Formats: sequence, C-alpha cells, structure tokens
Amino acid sequence: MKRILPLLTGLALLLSGCGRADLSALNPQGPVAQKQYDLIKLSISIMTLVVVVVFAILIYVLIKYRRRKGDKSIPKQVEGNHTLEIIWTVIPLVLLLILGVPTIQTVFGLAKDYSHDKNAVHVKVTSHLYWWEFEYTDYGVTTAQELVVPTNKKISFDLVSADVKHSFWIPSIGGKMDTNPGLTNRMYLEFPKEGIYRGKCAELCGPSHSLMDFKAKSVSPESFDRWIAAMKAPAQVAADAHIQETFRAKCLTCHAVGDQGAHAAPNLTGVGGRETFGGILYNDSDPNNREQVTVDNLKTWITDPQKVKPGNTMPSAKDNQLTPEEIDGIAKYLAGYKLNY
Repeated sequence: MKRILPLLTGLALLLSGCGRADLSALNPQGPVAQKQYDLIKLSISIMTLVVVVVFAILIYVLIKYRRRKGDKSIPKQVEGNHTLEIIWTVIPLVLLLILGVPTIQTVFGLAKDYSHDKNAVHVKVTSHLYWWEFEYTDYGVTTAQELVVPTNKKISFDLVSADVKHSFWIPSIGGKMDTNPGLTNRMYLEFPKEGIYRGKCAELCGPSHSLMDFKAKSVSPESFDRWIAAMKAPAQVAADAHIQETFRAKCLTCHAVGDQGAHAAPNLTGVGGRETFGGILYNDSDPNNREQVTVDNLKTWITDPQKVKPGNTMPSAKDNQLTPEEIDGIAKYLAGYKLNY
C-alpha cells in the first residue's frame, strides 16, 4: 500500500488537469484570453528556466564538491565575493523586469473601462443561485443563461450579485471577475469569431456551484440586431388556451416572456432555441431529435428542479399543483418558443 499511495497521488494530480477543451484557459478564442495566455506562457517559461538552471547548478555542485574519502580540507569560501553577489542579485532583477513589465502593461490594459463607450455593447450581469441574468441596458432587453453578443465589438460588463458571491468566467474568451452583493465590478471582453462558448461560475457559492453554467453566443452584428428586435417583440402565446392560462398563472408570477410577466426568475423569451435549459440540460445531445430532447429537458426541469440543481428556488410541479398534461403542454409550448435571427 505504501508503494501504491505515491502512484495514486501522482495520478490524482495528473488527472486533476483533465477537462473539457471549451472550458480551458489554454485554448484562447479572443484577444483578452490570448493576452492572458501569453502572460501564462511567459511566466511559466521564466520559472522553468530558473528551476532548470538552479537544479543544474545544484547537481553540479553536489557531484564536484562532494566529500571524498581522506579529504579533510576546508573548501574555498566565497563569502564577500562581490562578483558572485552582483551576479545573483542582477539576474533575478532582470528576470523580474522581463516578467513584470509586460504583466503590468497587460493588467492595466485589460482593466480599461468601456462603461461609457458609446461604441461598446453594455451588459449588466446579475448572478443568482444558480443562474445568470443578462440585461442589455442600451436596448431595454433582459435574458438569462445565454449571453448573445455581436462579434468584433467591445462588450462592457457591469457585474453584480443578487445574493452571495459568484464569479463570472468564460475561459476561452477571458475573465474572470467576481460578482459581489452591493458592489459593481467592471470588465470587458471581445468575441472576434461567431460561435458558442461555455461560461462558468468560478466561485464556490453553494451545493449547485458546479452546475451554474451559461452559454455565450457570438453572432454577426446583423444577427444581433435581429435578436434584439425579436426579444422586444410581443410574446408568443400557447395555442392551447388552458395551457396559456396555466402558464400565466403558475409561471409568469416569476418568469417573463416577451413583454409579459415578472423578472424574479430567468427570462424565458426564445428559450426553445437555446443550447441548454437550466444551463446544464443540453438540447443538442441528440441533433437528429433536438425538438423532443428540448421538450424532455423542460419536463425534467419543471417536474423536479431540485433533482437537477439542488438548492435553487424553483418550485416543483407538485408544489405548483401541475398535472402531467399541463407539464407536457407547457414544455411543448416553451420548446416551440424560438427566435429567428
């Protein structure tokens, strides 16, 4: 067992670095993430150089100046050797300058405030247990769980929390930044390419911290304008009058769709076209049967949300006194609620 324990420890450390490629800061997809990645490479290169040189000198000294049998002489003392003292003082200073100058330039550059830039897209991010709310303050649009942004624009974020401390992070695009109750933090990101990027909460916030995911979807500026228009359009209603009345009575007291409902819970406008539901139930797990997968995910969430995300504030279908037929009808209505952009 004593021999296996070090091996198991080494494997645990090795495997702790495994994960999804789209959640890696080592796969930069934007200029902010690229600058951060370049700093990582620079600092690791300098540290590796120092470690290699120090250990090479150490091994050389251990071999060359090891005590030999019969040798009782005192090695030459180097205390007060000004040349050596200058060398081991100047070298670390040079290395610190090589690391420090670009680090300071990058950190201050990434801290630039675009909150008053008229050309930037301004988004207020509010973190909740355990979901994300995105308010586009210049457009009067609020959505949840799926951040839609135009490419090649500065996206200025105002970050706040509605409850406990969270942390906003899109690893392949850049970040991260804490969200605190009663305090606004600011950051900016850029999305040079169209695509879907996975976001996470990077601050332990409760039992479902690891499930507090969201998606960032970058689209062309034209598509973004169409999305804004679709979000502001009148709400789509269910074809079945009973389902619509049930949805209004049971769901719109907390949620919102279009111009209807409240904003205490995630905005459901266009939810049927989102990549996930609840942040972690993937609607594209079966591309050939996406519509049904979306319906099934919605039914799973509506029936027992605590089973999906323990500790969230969504009441179950039993608490809401929903019948199986009503659950199915609401799920089909929301699955069909999509925005064309």
